[in-house]
Amino acid sequence: QVQLVESGGGLVQPGGSLRLSCTASGSIVRVYRMGWYRQAPGKQRELVAHITSGGSTNYAASVKGRFTISRNNTNNTVYLQMNSLKPEDTAVYYCNADRPLAKTYWGQGTQVTVSS
Repeated sequence: QVQLVESGGGLVQPGGSLRLSCTASGSIVRVYRMGWYRQAPGKQRELVAHITSGGSTNYAASVKGRFTISRNNTNNTVYLQMNSLKPEDTAVYYCNADRPLAKTYWGQGTQVTVSS
């Protein structure tokens, strides 16, 4: 059973930075499409960024230019570097792993709060 464990969330002031990490229990990072999603109170879960097994990335328009997704296949970890954070970035951030014809996996989520 694959597990995804997120870390790195917390409270940060507007304009600040955080780096989220998602570590997988198995060697799926190199073969799955890995992603970060977020869900704010009263809103639907939305895609933040994806990175494919080939290294291609995709970002939501609201975070493009501020967030960077990357992965380290050696330690089975995916990162989300978040810069220039805004109050509207406040949400629970979830790690996701998917691929065609295979089970989709989710982490338990990590809270990010942007507030002065």
